Amino acid sequence: MSAEKRLQELGLLLPPAPEAKGLYRPVVIVGQWAFTSGHLSMDAEGRLLTGRLGADINIEAGQQAARWAGLNLLASLRQALGSLDQVRRVVKLTGFIQSTPDFQQHPAVLNGCSQLLADLFGTEAGIGVRSAIGASSLPLGAAVEVEALVEILP
Repeated sequence: MSAEKRLQELGLLLPPAPEAKGLYRPVVIVGQWAFTSGHLSMDAEGRLLTGRLGADINIEAGQQAARWAGLNLLASLRQALGSLDQVRRVVKLTGFIQSTPDFQQHPAVLNGCSQLLADLFGTEAGIGVRSAIGASSLPLGAAVEVEALVEILP
Protein backbone atom coordinates (compact mmCIF):
# COMPACT_ATOMS: atom_id res chain seq x y z
CA MET A 1 0.00 0.00 0.00
CA SER A 2 1.06 3.57 -0.67
CA ALA A 3 2.63 5.30 2.32
CA GLU A 4 0.77 8.48 1.39
CA LYS A 5 -2.57 6.62 1.43
CA ARG A 6 -1.64 4.89 4.67
CA LEU A 7 -0.89 8.30 6.18
CA GLN A 8 -4.46 9.34 5.35
CA GLU A 9 -5.91 6.08 6.69
CA LEU A 10 -4.11 6.62 9.97
CA GLY A 11 -5.52 10.16 10.13
CA LEU A 12 -2.04 11.66 10.32
CA LEU A 13 -1.30 15.17 9.14
CA LEU A 14 2.37 15.96 8.85
CA PRO A 15 3.51 19.27 10.25
CA PRO A 16 5.34 21.64 7.93
CA ALA A 17 8.89 20.42 7.34
CA PRO A 18 11.04 22.12 9.98
CA GLU A 19 13.67 24.58 8.84
CA ALA A 20 17.29 23.94 9.73
CA LYS A 21 18.23 25.48 13.08
CA GLY A 22 21.89 25.75 12.07
CA LEU A 23 24.33 25.16 9.26
CA TYR A 24 23.12 21.79 7.95
CA ARG A 25 20.61 20.19 5.59
CA PRO A 26 17.58 18.34 7.02
CA VAL A 27 17.94 15.58 4.38
CA VAL A 28 20.78 14.58 2.07
CA ILE A 29 20.20 12.08 -0.73
CA VAL A 30 23.11 9.98 -1.94
CA GLY A 31 22.19 7.41 -4.58
CA GLN A 32 19.43 5.24 -3.13
CA TRP A 33 19.94 6.53 0.42
CA ALA A 34 18.32 9.41 2.27
CA PHE A 35 20.13 10.52 5.42
CA THR A 36 18.28 12.81 7.80
CA SER A 37 19.67 15.22 10.32
CA GLY A 38 18.33 15.08 13.84
CA HIS A 39 14.69 16.14 14.15
CA LEU A 40 13.39 17.52 17.42
CA SER A 41 10.16 16.83 19.28
CA MET A 42 7.99 19.71 18.01
CA ASP A 43 4.20 19.49 17.92
CA ALA A 44 1.90 20.57 15.07
CA GLU A 45 2.00 24.21 16.23
CA GLY A 46 5.81 24.22 16.26
CA ARG A 47 6.06 24.15 20.05
CA LEU A 48 9.04 22.23 21.30
CA LEU A 49 8.25 19.35 23.67
CA THR A 50 10.92 19.68 26.33
CA GLY A 51 11.88 17.89 29.49
CA ARG A 52 14.09 15.23 30.92
CA LEU A 53 12.97 11.62 31.23
CA GLY A 54 13.33 10.43 34.78
CA ALA A 55 12.76 13.93 36.15
CA ASP A 56 10.29 16.24 34.34
CA ILE A 57 8.35 13.87 32.09
CA ASN A 58 7.21 10.25 32.18
CA ILE A 59 7.64 7.51 29.58
CA GLU A 60 4.25 8.15 27.95
CA ALA A 61 5.07 11.84 27.43
CA GLY A 62 8.48 10.80 26.12
CA GLN A 63 6.86 8.42 23.64
CA GLN A 64 4.61 11.24 22.41
CA ALA A 65 7.68 13.46 22.03
CA ALA A 66 9.38 10.70 20.01
CA ARG A 67 6.29 10.38 17.83
CA TRP A 68 6.31 14.13 17.12
CA ALA A 69 10.01 13.99 16.30
CA GLY A 70 9.19 11.17 13.87
CA LEU A 71 6.39 13.18 12.25
CA ASN A 72 8.82 16.06 11.71
CA LEU A 73 11.35 13.66 10.21
CA LEU A 74 8.68 12.32 7.84
CA ALA A 75 7.75 15.88 6.83
CA SER A 76 11.37 16.56 5.88
CA LEU A 77 11.59 13.30 3.94
CA ARG A 78 8.38 14.11 2.06
CA GLN A 79 9.70 17.58 1.19
CA ALA A 80 13.02 16.17 -0.06
CA LEU A 81 11.55 13.20 -1.95
CA GLY A 82 8.27 14.67 -3.16
CA SER A 83 6.33 11.75 -1.67
CA LEU A 84 6.74 9.23 1.13
CA ASP A 85 5.97 6.60 -1.51
CA GLN A 86 9.64 7.00 -2.52
CA VAL A 87 10.72 5.32 0.74
CA ARG A 88 11.59 1.66 0.17
CA ARG A 89 12.47 0.94 3.78
CA VAL A 90 13.70 2.37 7.05
CA VAL A 91 17.22 1.06 7.52
CA LYS A 92 18.34 2.74 10.75
CA LEU A 93 16.69 4.91 13.37
CA THR A 94 18.72 6.68 16.04
CA GLY A 95 17.02 8.34 18.98
CA PHE A 96 18.53 10.63 21.57
CA ILE A 97 16.52 10.93 24.77
CA GLN A 98 17.22 13.71 27.24
CA SER A 99 17.29 11.89 30.56
CA THR A 100 18.67 11.68 34.04
CA PRO A 101 21.77 9.54 34.56
CA ASP A 102 19.76 6.76 36.23
CA PHE A 103 16.99 6.57 33.57
CA GLN A 104 17.15 3.25 31.70
CA GLN A 105 13.99 3.10 29.56
CA HIS A 106 15.38 4.83 26.45
CA PRO A 107 14.14 2.04 24.11
CA ALA A 108 10.59 2.36 25.49
CA VAL A 109 10.62 6.10 24.75
CA LEU A 110 11.95 5.61 21.20
CA ASN A 111 9.12 3.14 20.58
CA GLY A 112 6.91 6.22 20.06
CA CYS A 113 8.75 6.91 16.81
CA SER A 114 9.37 3.28 15.89
CA GLN A 115 5.66 2.46 16.15
CA LEU A 116 4.80 5.42 13.92
CA LEU A 117 7.19 4.17 11.22
CA ALA A 118 5.93 0.59 11.53
CA ASP A 119 2.30 1.75 11.28
CA LEU A 120 3.07 3.85 8.22
CA PHE A 121 5.43 1.63 6.22
CA GLY A 122 4.52 -1.80 7.64
CA THR A 123 6.63 -4.05 9.84
CA GLU A 124 8.94 -5.20 7.04
CA ALA A 125 9.76 -1.79 5.59
CA GLY A 126 9.13 0.35 8.67
CA ILE A 127 11.28 -1.45 11.23
CA GLY A 128 15.03 -1.35 10.79
CA VAL A 129 17.95 -1.39 13.16
CA ARG A 130 18.05 1.30 15.81
CA SER A 131 19.89 2.85 18.71
CA ALA A 132 18.30 4.58 21.70
CA ILE A 133 20.80 6.81 23.47
CA GLY A 134 20.46 8.82 26.67
CA ALA A 135 21.73 12.40 26.63
CA SER A 136 22.23 14.91 29.42
CA SER A 137 20.95 17.68 27.14
CA LEU A 138 19.60 18.15 23.63
CA PRO A 139 19.33 21.22 21.38
CA LEU A 140 16.86 23.83 22.66
CA GLY A 141 15.98 21.54 25.59
CA ALA A 142 14.10 19.03 23.39
CA ALA A 143 12.99 15.85 25.10
CA VAL A 144 13.79 13.71 22.04
CA GLU A 145 15.78 13.97 18.81
CA VAL A 146 15.63 11.35 16.05
CA GLU A 147 17.53 10.76 12.83
CA ALA A 148 17.16 8.07 10.20
CA LEU A 149 18.74 6.40 7.23
CA VAL A 150 16.20 5.24 4.65
CA GLU A 151 16.55 3.39 1.40
CA ILE A 152 14.67 5.11 -1.40
CA LEU A 153 13.44 3.99 -4.78
CA PRO A 154 15.78 4.63 -7.71
